[in-house]
Amino acid sequence: MTFEDFNFTPELCEALAAMGFTQPTPIQEQAIPVILAKRDIIACAQTGTGKTAAFLLPILNAIASNPDRKESINTLVIAPTRELALQIDQQVEGFSYFMGISSIPVYGGGSSTSWDQQKQALKSGADIVIATPGRLIAHLNMGYVKLDHLQHLVLDEADRMLDMGFSDDIAKIVSKLPKQRQNLLFSATMPSKIRSLTSKILKDPVQLNIAISKPAEGVLQGAYLAYDSQKINLIESLLSGKKNYPSIIIFTSTKKMVREITLALKHKKYAVQAISSDLEQKEREQALLDFKSNKTQILVATDILARGIDIKGISLVINYDVPQDAEDYVHRIGRTARADATGVALTFISDKDQARFHNIEQLIKMDILKIPLPKALGEGPVYDPNKRPPRKSFGKHRKKGGGGKRRFTKR
Repeated sequence: MTFEDFNFTPELCEALAAMGFTQPTPIQEQAIPVILAKRDIIACAQTGTGKTAAFLLPILNAIASNPDRKESINTLVIAPTRELALQIDQQVEGFSYFMGISSIPVYGGGSSTSWDQQKQALKSGADIVIATPGRLIAHLNMGYVKLDHLQHLVLDEADRMLDMGFSDDIAKIVSKLPKQRQNLLFSATMPSKIRSLTSKILKDPVQLNIAISKPAEGVLQGAYLAYDSQKINLIESLLSGKKNYPSIIIFTSTKKMVREITLALKHKKYAVQAISSDLEQKEREQALLDFKSNKTQILVATDILARGIDIKGISLVINYDVPQDAEDYVHRIGRTARADATGVALTFISDKDQARFHNIEQLIKMDILKIPLPKALGEGPVYDPNKRPPRKSFGKHRKKGGGGKRRFTKR
């Protein structure tokens, strides 16, 4: 099958040809006809499968094909992070290059100028608005956002948004939308809370499930058993002389380790930058731009980048620590081997993370190769998948019968 089989408008076909798009990915092949038929959809697809184009292309085609097109917001895409909102907006710009369709990313953390630009676009009616929930609600509360003619609602990375606590925000946004609209929900996982959300928003949706919780086939996975004290030296050993890895991402779970890893690699004269929530938005955007343009070889990041950032050509992903959630492992290593490409993903397993790593192997239904440490680093931990981390002590004076969960009140 090719994109020509979808009978898109000539302008959209021209853009696809210019961008080198010829054959649709499985999620695109299954989702696009359903969306073109104006059905609601709930699609479960892992990162790197091309799901952004799966919903953008039929929406752009519908906008371009409408002779009665109004100067109003036609499509609202809700995304969990500003990085994902920017990525989607960039794809809209590429696909609609010959079509004259307007779009605006709406997210927080910018200057007063960015707020004014967003306000103007929302008032005048950009064709496609890609927004984070909190920032969109801030604009909605001002009373100038007109959604009367909205045709499409897209919830992207829906599971991530619920994990980040956006459930109430999404409900508030949906309450402002016209009842007659097409709803498209894309999620990497499908827990019960997503099912609950879809029952409230979607109408008789078509359900698609594309390779959930499986790393891309092109990812060569490996793991090292290493104590925390060995990990920095292990990174340096792995990167030494590796000129064939032009783009490398190192993931770690804490901002503290992002700083430590970055400083250690800068000391060794590597072209490295850090990215975490500590940075201002402009700094984060510049770090990503430098990485995409190969000015920076190594990006050290927290999980803020694990989903939603479309950077082509990443050759190596290093998990400095094992992700807390087994699903997050799939998203981390999904930064490499995008679509049909290949890549390498290496994970460092400390003695306290072995049970967690075993959960990952069970999830993806494969045993990941354990690679011996370089001899210069000494011996690492012995792999014991049944080993559990020690429990934290809560003191000697715990009252009997106090086995219930503690309740915490939000302030």
